[in-house]
Amino acid sequence: MLAALPSEAFIVDIGKPLDDIDAFLQSDTLIVNITSKDIAGFERLVRRIEASVIREVLFVSSTSVYPNSCKVVSETVGEVLPEHPLAIIEDLFRQSRRFQTTVVRFAGLIGGGRHPGRFFRGGKTVKNPDANVNLIHRDDCINILDRIVANGVWGETFNACADSHPSKREFYSQAAKLAGAPLPDFEDSDDPGFKIVDNRKLKRVLGYEFLHPDLMAIRFDEDRQASDH
Repeated sequence: MLAALPSEAFIVDIGKPLDDIDAFLQSDTLIVNITSKDIAGFERLVRRIEASVIREVLFVSSTSVYPNSCKVVSETVGEVLPEHPLAIIEDLFRQSRRFQTTVVRFAGLIGGGRHPGRFFRGGKTVKNPDANVNLIHRDDCINILDRIVANGVWGETFNACADSHPSKREFYSQAAKLAGAPLPDFEDSDDPGFKIVDNRKLKRVLGYEFLHPDLMAIRFDEDRQASDH
């Protein structure tokens, strides 16, 4: 599929030596979106990037770097869990003097085939159901990355999360109905832990307006259509 664009595909496994990726690192800008917490592997990747022509890196991280502190969390220094692997990996990129890095901390991904009404099938339960959700639609993820690269916004850290934060009980009940699925089981807990991810810096600096700011207004029609074919 990539060859038809035409684009050249590479396999990059940061868990292995990265001696053969020079041809891949032939660009001014690199987007790193690797679902791994392998700190040593990212250390190797950073060294390879430093030896390349790349001058800007857009690193996709996660709002999981924030603790459930029962408050609104922002990009302010000191908010994250310092021992979280992704927080450590973020710093590996920021500390390089050979390229500039912008970090985007995405909330939980929905849309584009990820229908939240199907997240809790097979006997899975929703824990801490009265906690607020922090989610973002795939369309906004793509647009935000594009906006950062197009505008050359480097040396920043952004939270990327929809405006609204309904409870898990509210959101996943509605999502299940939209998917035509049974309501999930909710596991009541005495754990009051939650967080609300603040996206105001991203909207202010990038001048960005979310395509899907209200999670309860998303109908997931594209997901239903995809599953019907």
